[in-house]
Amino acid sequence: MSQSEASTRRIFICGSALRGQPDHGNLGNAQFIREASTQPLYRLHAAGNGWHPAIYPVETGGIAIPGEVYELTTEEFEYLAANEPPNMYPSNVVTEDGEVLTAFLYPRELVEQYQWEDISHLGGWAAYKARQTVTNNS
Repeated sequence: MSQSEASTRRIFICGSALRGQPDHGNLGNAQFIREASTQPLYRLHAAGNGWHPAIYPVETGGIAIPGEVYELTTEEFEYLAANEPPNMYPSNVVTEDGEVLTAFLYPRELVEQYQWEDISHLGGWAAYKARQTVTNNS
């Protein structure tokens, strides 16, 4: 493995850092690899009443979450991690094709404590935000 390969990692983005979303700049110059979805092993909620996504794994009733794969340097990853909302933590997720990537998840216990809206059925974070914009502009 070359030095450059050793100092990068692939991550799965499925929230406000997606292309076209307000925090996309937090990825710096990260290289976009491809669009992807997770295996149907997760639930997606609107934490903080729509401030950011909250994703967590489930044993049953999971959905495939759409997102994007990026390759980040160590510095880009550290910057992204430092700018994630409170309580989010890096963990492995599995894409539809079996690739294991790092994503930022959210504690299920907090989602349940605050009873944040389950938006799993809406087609991902970008679809949820687009729907919110239409609703707010109506």
